[in-house]
Amino acid sequence: MCAAPQQGGTLSGIDLSTQTVIQGSVWHDGSPVAGAYVRLLDSTDEFTAEVVTSPEGEFRFFAAPGNWKVRSLASVGKGERVVSAEVGLNETTVVIE
Repeated sequence: MCAAPQQGGTLSGIDLSTQTVIQGSVWHDGSPVAGAYVRLLDSTDEFTAEVVTSPEGEFRFFAAPGNWKVRSLASVGKGERVVSAEVGLNETTVVIE
């Protein structure tokens, strides 16, 4: 079976001096959004990856350093953030309007 890794949890065991991690959460009306689809798009808006948020609204991607767009789609709406990711932990919040 092919599936996205479970979202959330710790980064223990991940060498953040060599990995670029983009993680965050999706929120709507002051609450986290569970089960939202979060897409990672490159600087040309090309689809790269997709995950589903955890029950706490969390998501995580392992990517290359650079400019990325994080787009969230949920039954309550959609939101988007641009992230300029560097090696290490890059955190963001996507707010659905």
